[in-house]
Amino acid sequence: MANSEFSRILTLLRKEKGVSQKTASANLGISQALLSHYEKGIRECGLDFLVRAADYYGVSCDYMLGRTPDRSGTTLSIDQIPEADAAGKENLFQGGILTVLNKKLIANSLNILFDKLGKAGSQDLIREVSDYLMVSVYQMFRLVYGANQKNQAAIFKLPETVAHPYASAAMEMHWANASAIAQDKPAAGMERIKNPQELEMSTESITNTYPLFGTSLLNLVNTAEKAILSPEKE
Repeated sequence: MANSEFSRILTLLRKEKGVSQKTASANLGISQALLSHYEKGIRECGLDFLVRAADYYGVSCDYMLGRTPDRSGTTLSIDQIPEADAAGKENLFQGGILTVLNKKLIANSLNILFDKLGKAGSQDLIREVSDYLMVSVYQMFRLVYGANQKNQAAIFKLPETVAHPYASAAMEMHWANASAIAQDKPAAGMERIKNPQELEMSTESITNTYPLFGTSLLNLVNTAEKAILSPEKE
């Protein structure tokens, strides 16, 4: 069973479980050498071992094959994705007031951004903006994740040596595509904005249309420009 994701996830699960190859191989009923070959991608395993390994690590076969990011094998629909604050109340100020303040500024601003994108009527613009933001969050999460040397690097597919430059290049590509669409000069195969009038904005219209989130967006703009012009710590 050839699958490039399988060897990476097999290794990650064993390290997360905190067991050696010797222990895992014994529990899985194979030799340590064979498990090592599976983890390195040198040998292909059969369906029987896949099921046995999935049971041993308490995950689904689809997860082990990289077919879903959910360990139970569930594919999330829009209705199943929880809201950002569903797990707790923001007024607990976990991590301090700065954490909660910045989280709110960013989350509230994204509400406006994606509402505008939806009304503009360009699926390609939504896709490019979304991919840009996702890669940005990926970069910051990977940086924070790497701050603890005990964390297993196998969670990521891209090696650390290329992850940042590749991600930065991808962000530039998504920026270029989104910029071209925004200027009504989309790349070949990409659609134009169907409702450009929906993107007409002013500080007044933003605060009037989005009474709950408008102030957050305007504050984010101000804070971001200060950070750009004066990146040194005050």
